[in-house]
Amino acid sequence: MALYEHIFLARKDISGQQVDALIAQFKGIIEEHGGSVGKIENWGLKTLPYRVRKNRKAHYALMNIDAGSDAVVEMERQMRLHEDVLRYMTIRVEEHDETPSAPLRKNDRDDRRGGRPGGRPGGREGGRDDRPRPPRADAAAPTAAE
Repeated sequence: MALYEHIFLARKDISGQQVDALIAQFKGIIEEHGGSVGKIENWGLKTLPYRVRKNRKAHYALMNIDAGSDAVVEMERQMRLHEDVLRYMTIRVEEHDETPSAPLRKNDRDDRRGGRPGGRPGGREGGRDDRPRPPRADAAAPTAAE
């Protein structure tokens, strides 16, 4: 059996529970053909770098698969037929990486910082308005009429 990393994009119109159901459906196809699915990551709804079938956002999901090629071919065939799957990609790898993937590590980092991504607070607190402003040149100069 070979090791694969498989990622697919689902339409933004479906809910998170429906994405989980899709993952379970495709996991079942792999297990029917004698394979196994290791790590499953649901990255959530993200903006696409370009439009795919008139969609600007999609749900991303990653699966680590240990299966034969026939199981992967059948899963990809089912994905081509499913109307909620926009794109998919399967890559054969030498070994699975058990650490969280880059998008999940980024979310954890943002959660630790708090507030907006990048660690900057939103609104007026902490923005430019909290700095003292220098006096304006025309307001600081005394006039001769006074």
